[in-house]
Parts: sequence; C-alpha cells; structure tokens
Amino acid sequence: MVWAPPSDRFPEGAIVSGGMDTLVLLWNLHTGEVVGTMKGHTSQVTGLAIDDNGDIISSSMDCTLRRWRDGNAVEVWEAHKVAVQTVLKLPSGELFTGSSDSTIKLWKGRTCLHTFSGHADTVRCLAQMPGMGILSASHDGTIKLWALTGQPLLEMIGHTSLVYSVDAHSSGLIASGSEDRSVKIWKDGICVQSIEHPGCIWDAKFLDNGDVVTACSDGVVRIWTTDNNRFCSDEELATYTDIISQYTLTRKTVGGLKLMDLPGVEALQVQGNNDGQTLIVREGDNGVAYSWNSKELKWDKIGEVVDGPGDAAQGQVYDGAHYDFVFNVDIGDGEPIRKLPYNRSDDPYAVADKWLLKENLPLTYRQQVVEFILQNSGQSNFVPDPSFRDPYTGGNAYVPGEPSSSNGSAPKQTFKHIPKNGMLLFETAQFEGILKKITVFSATLASDSEQKHLSLSEADFSRLAAIVKVLKNTSFYHTSKLADADIVLLLKILKSWPSQMMFPVVDFLRMFVLHPDGATLLLKTIESGNDVLMETFRKAVAIPVHSPNVLTILKAVTNLFDNSCLHQWLKTHCAEIIDSFSSCKPSFSKSAHLAYATLLLNYSVLSIESKDEQSQAQILSAALEMLNGLVKSIALDLDVKSVTSSAKASMDSKIAEVGADIELLTR
Repeated sequence: MVWAPPSDRFPEGAIVSGGMDTLVLLWNLHTGEVVGTMKGHTSQVTGLAIDDNGDIISSSMDCTLRRWRDGNAVEVWEAHKVAVQTVLKLPSGELFTGSSDSTIKLWKGRTCLHTFSGHADTVRCLAQMPGMGILSASHDGTIKLWALTGQPLLEMIGHTSLVYSVDAHSSGLIASGSEDRSVKIWKDGICVQSIEHPGCIWDAKFLDNGDVVTACSDGVVRIWTTDNNRFCSDEELATYTDIISQYTLTRKTVGGLKLMDLPGVEALQVQGNNDGQTLIVREGDNGVAYSWNSKELKWDKIGEVVDGPGDAAQGQVYDGAHYDFVFNVDIGDGEPIRKLPYNRSDDPYAVADKWLLKENLPLTYRQQVVEFILQNSGQSNFVPDPSFRDPYTGGNAYVPGEPSSSNGSAPKQTFKHIPKNGMLLFETAQFEGILKKITVFSATLASDSEQKHLSLSEADFSRLAAIVKVLKNTSFYHTSKLADADIVLLLKILKSWPSQMMFPVVDFLRMFVLHPDGATLLLKTIESGNDVLMETFRKAVAIPVHSPNVLTILKAVTNLFDNSCLHQWLKTHCAEIIDSFSSCKPSFSKSAHLAYATLLLNYSVLSIESKDEQSQAQILSAALEMLNGLVKSIALDLDVKSVTSSAKASMDSKIAEVGADIELLTR
C-alpha cells in the first residue's frame, strides 16, 4: 500500500493498494471506496511506488514492473528473472527493485543501470536512508545500507530469522521487522532496542514524529513511542505483557511435551495412584516434575524438567533460535546442504511455505516438504490449521488431500539444470594490456607508408583512454555517459584495420557493450542501416582463422546478451553466428571452447524465453556436437535417447544430471 499525494482529483490524497488478487486498486480517502482498478499482473502484487508525475509503479511475483497512468498500463517490463518483491522510488528520481534472486537493481526507464549484489537471500524490502542511500531487508536475516552507486556501507546483524521490512527516520534511526517476532531499532549500525511481538512482523514504519507503527501477524497494528506523555495505560501494558507471555508458552516444549498442554499446579491437589508416580505440571514458564509420596500422602518436588540427550525434542539451535528439529535438506545441483528448522507446535504448511520462499524454490514443492517434515518429526496424525496466510507469498494456498493445481494435473516435473535462467557474461578485462596492444599495432601501421593513414592520432588515443575511465567505474554506470563519437571511433578501427590486428579492439568492444550507453549506441548504428557489428563478426571468423580474433569475438557476442535491446539482432543472426563458430572449432583453444559453451548457454536462455523452437533445435545440435568422447558419435545423429543414456553414465556428475533432465523431457 502507498499514499498518493494530493491532486486535482483527490485534494486529500489517495491510497493505492496491491494484493494477492493481482489487482492494483485506487481508493478515495474521503469515501473509502475503490475508484480505480488496474488489471494486468498475472501474479500477486508485491510493491507500489508513486512517480513524480503521478504514475503508479507496481512490482509483482510475475517478475515484472508495470507503470500505470490514468488506470492504464503504459509500460511493462521484466525486471528480474524471478519474483520482484519490492519497488522503491526516491524523490531524486532513482527507481530500485529488490528480488528473490537476492539482488537490487537500479533502473532508468526500462534499462537496468546497475545491479547491487551482496545479500545471500531474497531482498524483501527497500527504503530510503535520507542523505546516504537506500536500505534493504533480506531473508538472509540482515539489513544493509547502500550508497546510490551500489557500494555497501553498513550491515546490521541481529535478527534470528527472515527480515520482512525496514524503514528509516530523519533522525538517523532505523526500524526493522522480522519473522523472529521482533522489531529492532538501530542507530549507527547498532541495535539499541528490540521490541517483542506475539507474531511475526510484516511491516514497520516510522511516523514523522519518530513513532513506529508495526503490523503483526496477530492482526493488530500497534504504535510505539518514546514520548512518555503518550504511553498506553498500565492496564493496557499489563495486558500486552500477558499476551507475550501466553504466546511464548504456546510455543515452548519440555521433555517433548507442549508446555500449554501440561496441567497447572492445581493438579497437585489430587492424590497419586501409587508410590513413585511422576507428574509434570506447569509452573510459570517451566515444567516441574513431582513424585507421589504414598507414605506422607504428598507430592515431592523432583525438579525442573529439561530435555535430555535422548529426547527427540531436545532442541537444536539455528540462527540463534532453539528448535525441536533442524533438518538437513539436500537440494542437489552441487549446492550446500540447506537447514530447515521446525518446532512441533508449528504449522508444517506454514513452515514449508516460508522455507520454500526463503530458499527461492517453487511453491509446487510444498506438499513434498510437508510430508518430509511430518515423517521426520513423527507427526503422522497432524491436522492442519488453515488460518495462517503470508500476505506476500500466499502461504496456505495448498489444501491437503487436494491437487495443487486447479485442473488436477500431475505435479510439474522439476529439473536440476534445465532450463537455465539468466545470462553469463565476460565482465573483466585488462584495459592496460588492451590499450598497449592497440598502441603497438598503431605504431606498426604508422611505420608502413601504405597503411600510415590507418594509425591512430593523439586525439584518438585520448578518447580511448577516456572511454576506459568510464568503463572501469562500473559503480557509476547509472550516471556516466558514452558519446556517439566513442562508438564511431571503435567501429572505424574495426572496419579499417587488417584482420590480424583487430582482436584488441574487439576486446575493447566486448567491454563497451556492457555499459548501457554502449549497447544503445551500437544498436543506433545498426538501425541506421550500417550493420558494422555483423561486418566485424564476419571479418573476425574469416578464413584463414586467426585464433585471437575468434576468442575475442566469441566473448564480445556473448556480452551482447547483457542488454535486451540487442536480443533481436542476436536472434536474427543466430543461425549464421552458430554455424560460423562451429566451423572454427578445430582451431579453438580451451578458452575458446569455454566461451563457445557460454554463448550457446545464453542463446538457449534467449530461445526459451522467446519460445523460438527453430533456434532451440539448432542450439541443441551445436551443444550436442560439443560433447566429446562417449557421446560424440551418437550426437552426430541427434539420437537424443542414446545421448541421454550415455550422458547419464558419465563420470562427470554435471553431464550425468543433464542427461537425467533430458530423459525426463523426452518421456
């Protein structure tokens, strides 16, 4: 939910909300009625922001951002490859998104200017930190402060579970809300206060006066203040303290028994049945054992009950919290063992929902996870409580005993490596070495009377040095600029220099296209009717093959996938590019084989996203050609079943797993 500032239509402002119904709704504050409904998202709406011109920007679990104007979607784009969890618009104009892919992205229009990496799990919430940058809250249990350039400035560690919200006040204080049932107040990176709640905290926000408003899973909104003139009454405070105590009791176990299920001390008024009979009663927050003394007709206190080493509920510590169980879960794909904490008093469906979200796994796995929990915790007779629902993830959508999909179809098959999401790039370069090689080649040309006119001038070298300075400062890609003259110079060299001298300039181009302006300038040149990029490609792979040219053009074409504006060019020339590189394979070095495999991987991702079946067939053929040894001869026939059978028998675990994936696809 977000507040829209006053306008001619709404002098008092308005409220915009988004929900699990995929809708964005506009509310009249005065009447409390919905006055606008915006439809378009295909999954729940997770975040909202208002632009300076009044546009509404929404994020969704469907991976997209949408810009709404006068109730209509005027822009839609895929912001991340997985769910977008939050969107933030700063007064200074910057637009940020946070995602289940653990990254934050800075946007200019539909172009991603910079990706912030640092969190180890889903980025759930973003907030402005006045005068410094932005804050992020993550399922990895941390809060981070970032400069607008992407540099991490501060990390706040203290929560013992998922962090759902973060906000900052002009005083410099920060508030965060977590699954661990606490709101923490931070100053200069230090937790100065932790406020316990009877449930997890979905959201926490500062008011202008410094008060903090919290939204708790118990359905209650609370306001917290440091102003003692506005404290609640002693009676209200005592009631709240009792609520916290009762909530704690409902979750505590002793000797494998729920504390709340134990009889109170009044049970000691009833005589025992035989000498030595043991009775455990609840005394405050503890379970205390008594033994019946038939001689004196009284209960003798034995002591407080604690979970022993042989007790299945002895408890384990995970992320600083105690649990009845901490299961080890192997999700495969070479990933480390994941931990799944669980208490007997928890709803396993709620636990499964949150764990799948935290581990960025499909919710279609929910029933498998629940069955795993119940089997390993000995709760075969568990009866689910359908009351829990995560307002962001839609937890509890599954109904036990019913199919997870509305048409009753079988669960979707899942694979370890297919399909691959996201592009791989070659993002590092030795600029000094590249410039040095260009300088040497230019001097060689200058010494040849027939080619002297092709050598570079001092002004050309100065421009190349200026471009390098821009390309090196990746943290400023969202503000730095490249000029038309920059791409003109590079393409002039590529077009005029002899083919055996072009590889350092191709390497320069490889880095140039990673800058948002670089890709845009290259596309602008192509669209003008001068496809010098294709001309450069053909020159680089021409016979006789020059290995440095092949390697650098392989990496340069691979980097073109970084910007969606060049995807159409890549699709148009897919067949020629793959055929040409395939012809060059006999001259491939080990690095070239790696670059070619990366290129095919990016093409496969693009073809799947665009549902280009013709390209998929060619990419599969090229990929199979790369398999050596035991499947190479079969691959020539494209006998997929034989290929998968042989691949599954490979000693290389990755090849074996991909073979298993392909076998599933061909059943």
